[in-house]
Amino acid sequence: MSARPETPLLDRIQVPADLRRLRSDQLRQVAEELRAETISAVSVTGGHLGAGLGVVELTVALHYVFETPGDRLIWDVGHQCYPHKILTGRRDRIRTLRQGGGLSGFTKRSESEFDPFGAAHSSTSISAGLGMAVARDMDGRSNDVICVIGDGAMSAGMAYEAMNNAGALKNRLIVVLNDNDMSIAPPVGAMSAYLSRLMSSRSYRSLRHLAKDIAERLPEPLFNAARRAEEYARGFVTGGTLFEELGFYYVGPIDGHNLDHLLPVLQNLRDVRGDSPVLVHVVTQKGRGYAPAEASADKLHAVGRFDVITGTQDKAKSNAPTYTKVFADSLIREAERDPRILAVTAAMPSGTGLDAFGKRFPDRTFDVGIAEQHAVTFAAGLATEGYRPFCAIYSTFLQRGYDQLVHDVAIQKLPVRFALDRAGLVGADGQTHAGAFDLAYLGCIPGMVIMAPADEAELVHMVATSAAIDDAPSAIRYPRGEGVGVEMPAKGEVLPIGRGRIVREGTKVALLSIGTRLADCLAAAETLAAHGLSTTVADARFAKPLDLDLIRRLARSHEVLVTVEEGSMGGFGAHVLQAMAAEGLLDAGLRVRTMTLPDRFQEHDGQPKQLEEAGLTAPHVVATVLGALGIAQKAAGGRRA
Repeated sequence: MSARPETPLLDRIQVPADLRRLRSDQLRQVAEELRAETISAVSVTGGHLGAGLGVVELTVALHYVFETPGDRLIWDVGHQCYPHKILTGRRDRIRTLRQGGGLSGFTKRSESEFDPFGAAHSSTSISAGLGMAVARDMDGRSNDVICVIGDGAMSAGMAYEAMNNAGALKNRLIVVLNDNDMSIAPPVGAMSAYLSRLMSSRSYRSLRHLAKDIAERLPEPLFNAARRAEEYARGFVTGGTLFEELGFYYVGPIDGHNLDHLLPVLQNLRDVRGDSPVLVHVVTQKGRGYAPAEASADKLHAVGRFDVITGTQDKAKSNAPTYTKVFADSLIREAERDPRILAVTAAMPSGTGLDAFGKRFPDRTFDVGIAEQHAVTFAAGLATEGYRPFCAIYSTFLQRGYDQLVHDVAIQKLPVRFALDRAGLVGADGQTHAGAFDLAYLGCIPGMVIMAPADEAELVHMVATSAAIDDAPSAIRYPRGEGVGVEMPAKGEVLPIGRGRIVREGTKVALLSIGTRLADCLAAAETLAAHGLSTTVADARFAKPLDLDLIRRLARSHEVLVTVEEGSMGGFGAHVLQAMAAEGLLDAGLRVRTMTLPDRFQEHDGQPKQLEEAGLTAPHVVATVLGALGIAQKAAGGRRA
């Protein structure tokens, strides 16, 4: 770590109004200080670094030109919003980023009036911005709405749906395409900047409007030819034909790090009231201005705490592999034996571990971009031809492909295998990334096979099991982070479908766990034994189909049955209760409790603290059992209210 940087100009800025009091020739120094402050802050907290460094100058320019928060500024995804937070009254808390009780790592409406829309999933900004623009016009207001969307987010169909709608409605809307990876632009330089400044100016757009008025008086064939000629001429110069066809007035490309280029274009767009939405194409460099980020393959997209001088990240040592790595290694081993196994991801190859699979099998790995809907149906198409696709998508991201999962996969009983990383609580990424709902939203789909490993060794077996299921869709949900350190099998074994296991035998209390809460259930059993309560601990392994034989056995031979899951209400416990009710297992006085995540969105914090808050640790399991038996507990740490 290093001392905080000196930031004399930035120190004068509490809110963007302070920034707008500076001279334009001071903004470059502001940007340099803002970049240094961002690096310093993230070195302390960890978080998303590269994306924010790439938009420092753009952030300064947008807040300097537009009257935020009256003018609405929407950051797509929010990975790049740290410099924005520093400029908008949150600098004094910037070193609490992603910490319990601190700032969110994404934009958040409840956090600041400068965050008009919360975003942590991508490709939503244009839709939200268009809604704001329509509402503004219905109210007779004149503020601007500016959406900043990255080139990756533009790979999602939702962005194009929104642009198509915006082009048809013709409400005033400014979309800034932050291009840090695409190759759709010609070289960015002085000529490009001049043309962008010209085409965003009042004189050019007035002349264009006059030419349009004249052309409209021509016969229709000549009018159409003139219109196409003008559009394609501009497209040839700028590369914006696609956006023009969607109804946007295209300006760019512009060097996103050159304030002399950015400011006049943005000022023109602010001052010229056109008759169509505008797309400004800004080219930036992810990780800009920080050598370790610029040299890194991922531009230090997401980092832990790090040393500012060297860029070296602090990483806790562990003897256990991450679940992500175990999944990737297991899938590679299965694919070595079966050439029909393919891997599909939606712009998250490293997050899902498929980058390793892609290195081993580049021709059998498909990254479809931020397009979860397409990923699911693409995998369904592969399955119809006899291949065995594994669709690796975060639990919370698969929600975006739910319709396709139901209609294109499940109804047709296609054996697409879903690997749901980040199931359960995820710590610093908070509410938007927590995989809380998959047991509920998958469990209601007929024919789904749903597995949840209790540890990393079980995950190896479940990958093998999923690969072997060829007559139904299947899913494996597993958490973020490291395993528990168990001995790893040399080879995955195919598990009997819908069969759980007894891990510890007892006579009075039964704990039925699904997934990685098993370790807490075993710890709780030890405490209960000290209370004289003999406890059985069972690992369900499968949330669907349920092991009815196991449930009957637990219900008939114990006084208390507690289900434990790191998922929302309506999931595993609800299915167990329904099955027990159908079989009359609740009629004889059995005391049943279900332990789930609380019915609210939990704030970001460390995973252990989140689990404590959720009431899903061993002491909470003990308290739930004692409460069911009517036994008062002397020590604190009972079940949440």
